[in-house]
Amino acid sequence: MAPTDPKKAAEPAKTEGPPQLSDVKELIDASTFEQILEMDDDDDRDFSKGIVYGFFDQAENTFNKIEKAIKDKKLDELSSLGHFLKGSSATLGLTNVKDGCEKIQHYGAGKDETGAVDEPDDEVSLKNIDTTLKEVKVEYAKVENFLRRLYGEDIKPVEEEAKETKETKETKEAKPKAESKDSK
Repeated sequence: MAPTDPKKAAEPAKTEGPPQLSDVKELIDASTFEQILEMDDDDDRDFSKGIVYGFFDQAENTFNKIEKAIKDKKLDELSSLGHFLKGSSATLGLTNVKDGCEKIQHYGAGKDETGAVDEPDDEVSLKNIDTTLKEVKVEYAKVENFLRRLYGEDIKPVEEEAKETKETKETKEAKPKAESKDSK
Protein backbone atom coordinates (compact mmCIF):
# COMPACT_ATOMS: atom_id res chain seq x y z
CA MET A 1 0.00 0.00 0.00
CA ALA A 2 1.40 3.40 -1.01
CA PRO A 3 1.90 6.12 1.61
CA THR A 4 -0.88 8.68 1.71
CA ASP A 5 1.39 11.68 2.30
CA PRO A 6 3.59 12.26 -0.80
CA LYS A 7 5.98 14.51 1.17
CA LYS A 8 6.85 11.62 3.51
CA ALA A 9 7.41 9.28 0.58
CA ALA A 10 9.89 11.73 -1.03
CA GLU A 11 12.00 12.15 2.13
CA PRO A 12 15.12 10.00 2.16
CA ALA A 13 15.46 7.55 5.00
CA LYS A 14 17.25 9.02 7.98
CA THR A 15 20.77 7.76 8.55
CA GLU A 16 22.45 7.37 11.89
CA GLY A 17 24.57 10.45 11.30
CA PRO A 18 28.31 10.74 11.72
CA PRO A 19 30.00 8.38 14.14
CA GLN A 20 30.54 9.67 17.67
CA LEU A 21 33.35 8.87 20.11
CA SER A 22 30.69 7.79 22.58
CA ASP A 23 29.85 4.96 20.13
CA VAL A 24 33.25 3.36 20.82
CA LYS A 25 33.98 4.26 24.44
CA GLU A 26 35.19 0.69 25.04
CA LEU A 27 37.80 1.11 22.27
CA ILE A 28 38.89 4.76 22.42
CA ASP A 29 39.49 6.96 25.45
CA ALA A 30 37.43 10.00 24.47
CA SER A 31 39.31 12.55 26.59
CA THR A 32 42.65 11.53 25.08
CA PHE A 33 41.36 11.56 21.50
CA GLU A 34 39.54 14.86 22.03
CA GLN A 35 42.90 16.44 22.91
CA ILE A 36 44.06 15.46 19.41
CA LEU A 37 40.89 16.92 17.88
CA GLU A 38 41.40 20.19 19.79
CA MET A 39 44.55 20.80 17.72
CA ASP A 40 42.44 21.05 14.55
CA ASP A 41 41.37 24.33 12.99
CA ASP A 42 37.73 25.12 13.62
CA ASP A 43 36.70 24.50 10.02
CA ASP A 44 38.46 21.22 9.29
CA ARG A 45 40.10 18.16 10.79
CA ASP A 46 43.17 18.03 8.58
CA PHE A 47 45.70 18.14 11.42
CA SER A 48 44.20 15.30 13.48
CA LYS A 49 43.47 13.31 10.33
CA GLY A 50 47.16 13.47 9.40
CA ILE A 51 48.13 12.17 12.84
CA VAL A 52 45.56 9.36 12.74
CA TYR A 53 46.32 8.27 9.18
CA GLY A 54 50.03 8.38 9.98
CA PHE A 55 49.28 6.01 12.85
CA PHE A 56 47.49 3.65 10.43
CA ASP A 57 50.63 3.43 8.28
CA GLN A 58 52.82 3.03 11.36
CA ALA A 59 50.63 0.28 12.83
CA GLU A 60 50.49 -1.73 9.60
CA ASN A 61 54.26 -1.42 9.23
CA THR A 62 54.82 -2.46 12.85
CA PHE A 63 52.46 -5.44 12.52
CA ASN A 64 54.56 -6.65 9.58
CA LYS A 65 57.77 -6.22 11.59
CA ILE A 66 56.24 -8.11 14.53
CA GLU A 67 55.24 -11.00 12.25
CA LYS A 68 58.79 -11.17 10.86
CA ALA A 69 60.33 -10.99 14.33
CA ILE A 70 58.05 -13.85 15.46
CA LYS A 71 59.30 -15.98 12.56
CA ASP A 72 62.90 -15.00 13.36
CA LYS A 73 62.29 -15.62 17.10
CA LYS A 74 63.69 -12.21 18.08
CA LEU A 75 62.11 -11.61 21.47
CA ASP A 76 64.07 -8.42 22.23
CA GLU A 77 62.88 -6.89 18.97
CA LEU A 78 59.31 -8.00 19.70
CA SER A 79 59.44 -6.31 23.09
CA SER A 80 60.72 -3.12 21.49
CA LEU A 81 58.07 -3.17 18.74
CA GLY A 82 55.32 -3.79 21.29
CA HIS A 83 56.59 -0.86 23.35
CA PHE A 84 56.75 1.38 20.28
CA LEU A 85 53.20 0.66 19.13
CA LYS A 86 51.90 0.82 22.71
CA GLY A 87 53.11 4.42 22.93
CA SER A 88 51.63 5.45 19.60
CA SER A 89 48.26 3.90 20.33
CA ALA A 90 48.21 5.40 23.85
CA THR A 91 48.78 8.86 22.35
CA LEU A 92 45.52 8.47 20.40
CA GLY A 93 43.65 6.84 23.27
CA LEU A 94 43.27 3.47 21.53
CA THR A 95 42.84 1.55 24.75
CA ASN A 96 42.58 -2.08 23.62
CA VAL A 97 45.35 -1.73 21.04
CA LYS A 98 47.59 -0.17 23.68
CA ASP A 99 46.82 -2.93 26.19
CA GLY A 100 47.57 -5.66 23.65
CA CYS A 101 50.83 -4.02 22.61
CA GLU A 102 51.85 -3.83 26.25
CA LYS A 103 51.34 -7.59 26.53
CA ILE A 104 53.53 -8.10 23.44
CA GLN A 105 56.17 -5.91 25.09
CA HIS A 106 56.07 -8.04 28.25
CA TYR A 107 56.09 -11.38 26.41
CA GLY A 108 59.05 -10.22 24.34
CA ALA A 109 60.89 -9.39 27.55
CA GLY A 110 60.38 -12.98 28.74
CA LYS A 111 57.59 -12.11 31.17
CA ASP A 112 53.92 -12.96 31.57
CA GLU A 113 51.24 -10.59 30.24
CA THR A 114 51.48 -8.36 33.32
CA GLY A 115 55.26 -8.11 33.17
CA ALA A 116 55.51 -9.31 36.78
CA VAL A 117 56.39 -13.01 36.36
CA ASP A 118 59.31 -14.46 34.38
CA GLU A 119 58.51 -16.80 31.49
CA PRO A 120 61.64 -18.90 30.90
CA ASP A 121 60.35 -20.68 27.78
CA ASP A 122 60.93 -18.60 24.64
CA GLU A 123 58.50 -20.77 22.64
CA VAL A 124 55.71 -20.01 25.12
CA SER A 125 56.49 -16.29 24.81
CA LEU A 126 56.47 -16.48 20.99
CA LYS A 127 53.15 -18.34 21.00
CA ASN A 128 51.67 -15.76 23.39
CA ILE A 129 52.88 -12.93 21.15
CA ASP A 130 51.38 -14.58 18.06
CA THR A 131 48.02 -15.02 19.80
CA THR A 132 48.06 -11.49 21.19
CA LEU A 133 49.01 -10.00 17.82
CA LYS A 134 45.90 -11.59 16.29
CA GLU A 135 43.77 -10.06 19.05
CA VAL A 136 45.43 -6.65 18.63
CA LYS A 137 44.74 -6.72 14.89
CA VAL A 138 41.04 -7.33 15.55
CA GLU A 139 40.91 -4.38 17.95
CA TYR A 140 42.94 -2.26 15.52
CA ALA A 141 40.52 -3.07 12.67
CA LYS A 142 37.62 -1.85 14.81
CA VAL A 143 39.22 1.50 15.65
CA GLU A 144 40.60 1.97 12.14
CA ASN A 145 37.16 1.44 10.69
CA PHE A 146 35.56 3.84 13.16
CA LEU A 147 38.21 6.53 12.66
CA ARG A 148 38.05 6.32 8.87
CA ARG A 149 34.29 6.82 9.11
CA LEU A 150 34.84 9.68 11.57
CA TYR A 151 37.02 11.39 8.95
CA GLY A 152 34.37 11.00 6.27
CA GLU A 153 35.30 7.79 4.46
CA ASP A 154 32.24 5.99 3.21
CA ILE A 155 32.90 2.53 4.60
CA LYS A 156 30.69 0.11 6.45
CA PRO A 157 31.10 -0.46 10.17
CA VAL A 158 33.14 -3.58 10.98
CA GLU A 159 30.06 -5.35 12.35
CA GLU A 160 28.23 -4.97 9.01
CA GLU A 161 31.29 -6.14 7.06
CA ALA A 162 31.65 -9.19 9.30
CA LYS A 163 27.96 -10.02 8.91
CA GLU A 164 28.14 -9.71 5.12
CA THR A 165 31.32 -11.79 4.98
CA LYS A 166 29.70 -14.51 7.09
CA GLU A 167 26.55 -14.47 4.94
CA THR A 168 28.61 -14.65 1.74
CA LYS A 169 30.65 -17.54 3.13
CA GLU A 170 27.50 -19.40 4.20
CA THR A 171 25.98 -18.87 0.75
CA LYS A 172 29.11 -20.18 -0.97
CA GLU A 173 29.24 -23.20 1.33
CA ALA A 174 25.55 -23.96 0.77
CA LYS A 175 25.81 -23.69 -3.03
CA PRO A 176 28.16 -26.68 -3.58
CA LYS A 177 25.96 -28.79 -1.30
CA ALA A 178 22.90 -27.87 -3.33
CA GLU A 179 24.76 -28.56 -6.61
CA SER A 180 25.93 -31.98 -5.43
CA LYS A 181 22.34 -32.89 -4.53
CA ASP A 182 21.18 -31.74 -7.98
CA SER A 183 23.82 -33.85 -9.74
CA LYS A 184 22.56 -37.09 -8.13
